[in-house]
Amino acid sequence: MLSLGGKVVLVTGSGSIGAGWGNGKAIAVLFARQGTKVMGVDINVQAAEETHSLIEQERNTSVAVSCDVTDGAAVKSLIKDCVDRFGRVDVLVNNVGRSEPGGPAELEEDTWDAQMALNLESVFLTCKEVLPVMEHQGGGAIVNISSVAGLRYIGKPQVAYSAGKAAMMQFTKTTAVIYAKRSIRLNCVVPGLIFTPLVRRLAEKYADRQFDQFVTNRNQQVPLGRTGDAWDVAHAALFLASDEAKYITGTELIVDGGLTSTTS
Repeated sequence: MLSLGGKVVLVTGSGSIGAGWGNGKAIAVLFARQGTKVMGVDINVQAAEETHSLIEQERNTSVAVSCDVTDGAAVKSLIKDCVDRFGRVDVLVNNVGRSEPGGPAELEEDTWDAQMALNLESVFLTCKEVLPVMEHQGGGAIVNISSVAGLRYIGKPQVAYSAGKAAMMQFTKTTAVIYAKRSIRLNCVVPGLIFTPLVRRLAEKYADRQFDQFVTNRNQQVPLGRTGDAWDVAHAALFLASDEAKYITGTELIVDGGLTSTTS
């Protein structure tokens, strides 16, 4: 058991659209199994409630709330709500994200702006509100879920998503240094190709709805011969948030089956 029992954990993007396990859903359930109190946040309250129900069925503690984490006022209210309910925020997991296809010439300006808001500004807004809370209570941990697309080109023309995720990693590093002496750690989990319900949507955007071929191609890209799943991401997030990772800050844990170690 990693040392997390009794801590309060806020997970953004805790719902999953479609059948199966999304990253946020797995993260919320896994943290709850460790004895934490989970506030699951999603813009789709029904999706957040489904995750909450799973946690309750296992007799663990959670609440589900709806929030648009690209809205500064809404995020401010969200963090206040968490503190009002539980008295503190020990762990923040920023999990929201979405990829839209296109290079600089093809992307509409509003699509670029929306990608930056969801993949990057949301992290700034939650950290802006959570960091003072963590400093006041004497410490905390923030885990941001990035992507290998922020490290290298992985075969999909997604310039806004890649730029946003790369910026997230540098934001995390810089903030980790600023807050290190205040006992607040920040790290990134960097997933590679992960099989979640969102893969079907990616096939629609990037592979002309050829889902089976899209999945096969993704598996073949990975040295291990298969994509990961949401639990791979969740276990990495759990470790970085735990007391066992108390000497780890300002870095990335890559969860990609060896993808970024190959040039093929």
